[in-house]
Amino acid sequence: MGDDHKSGARKEAQSRADSAGEAPFCFGDELELNGFDGLPFSSRYYELLAQRRTLPVWGLRRTFDDALVRAQLLLVCAHAHAGGSTQIPQWCAESCLSVRFRHGTVACTQAGGRRAVDLTLRVADEMDVNVGHEVGYSVGRETCCCSDTVLRYCTDDVLLREMMSDPFLEHYGVIIVDQAHQRTVSTDLLLGLLKDILAHRPELRVVVLAAPPLADNLRSHFRGAPIIGLESPSSVLPEVVHSGGGKDYFFSALRLVLEIHRTKEDGDVVVFLASEEEVHCASSILQKEGTRLGAHLGRLIPAVLGLSREGPGRPPDERGTRGKSRRAFLTSGHGEDLWWPVESVNFVVDCGVQKKMVYNPRIRANSEVLQSISRCQAELRRKLCGPAGKCFCLYADDGQLPARRSPRILESNITATVLFLKRMEIGGLGQCEFIDRPDPEGLMQALEELDYLAALDDDGNLSEIGVVMSEIPLEPQLAKALLASCEFDCVSEMLTVAAMLSAPNCFVEPPTGRTLEAWQCRRKFQHHEGDHFTLINVYSAFDRSRKDPHFSAEKWCRDNFLDHSALQTAESIRAELTDTLNRIELPVSEPAFGTRSNAANLKRALLAGFFMQIARDVDGSGNYLILAHKHVAQVHPQSGYGPRPGELGLPEWVLFHEYTLAGNNFMRVVTEISPQVFIQTVPLYFFSNLPRSESKDILQHMLDPHATAGARKADGHVDESGGGQSADRCAVQ
Repeated sequence: MGDDHKSGARKEAQSRADSAGEAPFCFGDELELNGFDGLPFSSRYYELLAQRRTLPVWGLRRTFDDALVRAQLLLVCAHAHAGGSTQIPQWCAESCLSVRFRHGTVACTQAGGRRAVDLTLRVADEMDVNVGHEVGYSVGRETCCCSDTVLRYCTDDVLLREMMSDPFLEHYGVIIVDQAHQRTVSTDLLLGLLKDILAHRPELRVVVLAAPPLADNLRSHFRGAPIIGLESPSSVLPEVVHSGGGKDYFFSALRLVLEIHRTKEDGDVVVFLASEEEVHCASSILQKEGTRLGAHLGRLIPAVLGLSREGPGRPPDERGTRGKSRRAFLTSGHGEDLWWPVESVNFVVDCGVQKKMVYNPRIRANSEVLQSISRCQAELRRKLCGPAGKCFCLYADDGQLPARRSPRILESNITATVLFLKRMEIGGLGQCEFIDRPDPEGLMQALEELDYLAALDDDGNLSEIGVVMSEIPLEPQLAKALLASCEFDCVSEMLTVAAMLSAPNCFVEPPTGRTLEAWQCRRKFQHHEGDHFTLINVYSAFDRSRKDPHFSAEKWCRDNFLDHSALQTAESIRAELTDTLNRIELPVSEPAFGTRSNAANLKRALLAGFFMQIARDVDGSGNYLILAHKHVAQVHPQSGYGPRPGELGLPEWVLFHEYTLAGNNFMRVVTEISPQVFIQTVPLYFFSNLPRSESKDILQHMLDPHATAGARKADGHVDESGGGQSADRCAVQ
């Protein structure tokens, strides 16, 4: 690629831009200079420019620029593969550059971290600049940007946490909220707060990108805002075949994939299933069935996509269907927003349902429910196979689907959201106009939980403890436990527990035939005090293997049926939490894991945050009554407490991290606790609000042994004075 090629490509691109009347694509004195870094453009820039000009969104350039000048808030309605996520942020960066960033730089938020990184890499390439300099990203605990960054991709969560120190986002001139149609809690929260910020900052511009059809409630939320719409580039829809999959939709989908492969028609297949578990199961089945098919049909290659907690990412690097092979892309949830190689996809198999965890505020637990996808999702999925393709919908017709995607803020625990909003009130940003207001019962439960955690004062405002909790990037209960560990001199151990609980599950599901071997490996890490202590053992062993030059940490994880990436994530979270404690000047005690006093202190710290999640074995056989709502639950099979030989016996009283209404109503991450220590730790007003039960009576007697049985039976309430126990209570209340 010499100078002649570069010059020719540049002249051709400029000639096309001139003939189309489009805005110039660089801002240097000469066309070959990049306005962002002052360096000559490479030949790669002009190659990509020619590709960018073919994107459907490119025709909106002039309309978009004009609207951005006139309006504070702009809605762009374009399908997932129109190029809006890559081109519109560049146009905004060029707009900010044209006024020399007088009002700030550009931030573009994404629902998933992996997508943010992928977009950064692509856009930096298109802009002909270096990743981490002019274009960068901030994803969770990973940041790749600097003071020269003018366009930054980040997750909604990252931008929200920035608002704690910069409530009005004065560092930015343009904020782009991408994937608004996904309606995550963080996206809805960000959109609600941005309306208030715009009232304080008339120079700020906000661009909201959403896939068509744009939901009516999103339109009405931004009433008066101009809308730029881009329909699908093809007016010809793919052939759609409806069939009632019923309860057997999973196997119906797999049979369809195999039938498509037997037809020998060209093209890859996209399969939308209901959950991650189904995706992994389907991959295993198709892998086996693919080997049984005749060689004359070619290879069937299952490819699992989009299951990372960080969000969907790119498909494998293979381009299109090679030879006689066919890829079957397997995904769930929001897979319609993945980076699909749409030119190779000719078939879509859509089950039409998705499994979701819906929060029940009455019992403070998630329930697994099977829901229909929305008509908007169905439409997006069909467009993946193009006009010449075929979409198999395993449901009767579109009429049975809800019109819009259910917003997550109506289905999630919003305690952390309420804590954040309380923090924003301190910064002068008290108004959050939600697109869909949270359920009143969920809101009251969140306020009640924050009150129990001593995060609120008598007036309902953030207390000093609440302010510190809001600084810690953890769920409120875990943040309170970490704060309590500062008092009980077990910070190092609690940092590890918090990191391991916040990271994905570190235990890998063993392959068929190796279950016993996996359990024997897990027993090496098992701690007699409970699962929280087992997590510390796992992390400590991983840390030692990582530092040992004679071992490969990745191989060590494989040998021990542990997830290397999950443990790396835990390591990153722990480092971030340590930095946070140092920044807010909280003491970090020296490690003392393994001593009796440390174990007792760690349990006290856990109880300070999780006293609402206590259960008692009522019959000695593993049927645990949860004190807060009297539901009966079982210990999860992955726990160290269980029936397998060599495992710990079932304790009477336990603290658990998570409870889910699914299957056998399992409690996950369980540790034995002392009822006497629980009584010393629990806030009295929480204890008095517990429903009447035999377990509460036992605790009541421990708290007030002199009370008569008749008095206890009469009201079941605790003496608010607390008697002589109050002096022993946790000071972090």
